[in-house]
Amino acid sequence: MTYEVLINDKQYQLELARKNGQWVCQLDGAPVAVDAILTRPDVLSVLITGRSYEVKRELAGGDLHLWVDNSRYKTELRDPRSLRGRKVDAEDEKGPKKLVAPMPGKVVRLLVAENDLVEAGQALVVVEAMKMQNELKSPKKGIVRKLPVAAGANVNPGDVVAIVE
Repeated sequence: MTYEVLINDKQYQLELARKNGQWVCQLDGAPVAVDAILTRPDVLSVLITGRSYEVKRELAGGDLHLWVDNSRYKTELRDPRSLRGRKVDAEDEKGPKKLVAPMPGKVVRLLVAENDLVEAGQALVVVEAMKMQNELKSPKKGIVRKLPVAAGANVNPGDVVAIVE
């Protein structure tokens, strides 16, 4: 698979293939020794040329950010074969957006209240799943119109935990 990757507005070409259970990677045509394993949702443990990194994926307001250890990078990934790789139009950001639970769990705490002004990517709700606490972040800048959950409530995948307008 070949991807176009923009990291902090610098473009790279990434080629990935899986052969004999190992990743084969080329970055801008140069081979790179890579091994990766998904340790939990949206988190990879990556070994690149003998050095270990923790890479976390963060979606906020239609933007993708990757956290590599403690550094945050604005990222855009384009698969030339897919329409899904194209940037969302600004028109799609208008109107209310629902923040849904990605997994079953228990609401540990609410970090905002209804009618609070929030930024894209700001943590709104903390959900505990499998003894891990996960911050659910605002999909856009706006006002929290509804928080249909309370601390201590159980949620299932797809349950709405907040609506931001």
